[in-house]
Amino acid sequence: MKFIVILLIVALILAPIPYVLIWTQAPQGRALAASDLDFDSILGQAAAEPLPEELVEMRDGTPLRVRHVEAEGKPLLVLLHGSGWYSAQFDTLIRRLEGRAEIVAPDLRGHGANPERRGDVDYVGQLEDDVADLIDFYAEPGQKVVLAGHSSGGGLAVRFAGGAHGDKIDRAVLLAPFLKYDAPTTRPNSGGWAHPLSRRIIAISILNQLGITSQNDKIVIEFSFPEKVLDGPEGDKATTAYTYRMNSSFAPRSDYLADVAALPDFLLVAGENDQAFVAEGYEPLMSDVTDRGSYMIVPGAGHLDLVDRPETAEAISGVLEGL
Repeated sequence: MKFIVILLIVALILAPIPYVLIWTQAPQGRALAASDLDFDSILGQAAAEPLPEELVEMRDGTPLRVRHVEAEGKPLLVLLHGSGWYSAQFDTLIRRLEGRAEIVAPDLRGHGANPERRGDVDYVGQLEDDVADLIDFYAEPGQKVVLAGHSSGGGLAVRFAGGAHGDKIDRAVLLAPFLKYDAPTTRPNSGGWAHPLSRRIIAISILNQLGITSQNDKIVIEFSFPEKVLDGPEGDKATTAYTYRMNSSFAPRSDYLADVAALPDFLLVAGENDQAFVAEGYEPLMSDVTDRGSYMIVPGAGHLDLVDRPETAEAISGVLEGL
């Protein structure tokens, strides 16, 4: 009995600690150090003639804005944008791939123009459910499905492959994907782009292990957008911070190599001068758990401009033509 009382006293003493950690680390807003990423490649993305858009309703009734380019009899290519941005990231790539695939590029939940709750989802794993709903909405019977993503979007593609809906895709294309904060492919804070609130992440993770999810709506990571983006014509599309449940949903699970091992045949493309990730580190890391990957490094390409490089479009075309 005395031992039980001692345990209860210890529990009462320790119980507030996660909440103290959460509430003593506040987001910084714009007061973040600059990142090494070159944003010039995305500043003019909305200047070109916009691609066709439509709204697609998800299982919970929430509409997602989707860029959609049809191509009869071709594979379905689903493009997942990186953290903080939206589907306009792929406009140049989509134009280069027109006619080679039916292309779908959503503004992921919590992103883009006027989302219900910017930088947030309802539960961990909701982005995977949304991607599954998009595939179900667009894919015709027998149509091959290629899931592609850049940076965190590539991480989401890896997570999707290792999750409950992984059997919905036939191929994957990973453009400089985020795997995990401590993966050997990740530079410190992704080249200064990501600013995690580490105490909050640790505390909320502990609470989740105890089955307590009430703090999952707290911001746990912020992104270093330069002022020229935030104050520019596309600044209202930027998502500058994520909640715990969004951040967890937009990356592979803790055992990220298990998600990597679940990938179908895939192509990984990275830029030689990637400021956020170590391009040459992907193949030795991932080939240790799967032999289904092909790897390509684009000379001179950085993290953001990789998406628009003609070599990237040509490599993806090769994947599409092989289906």
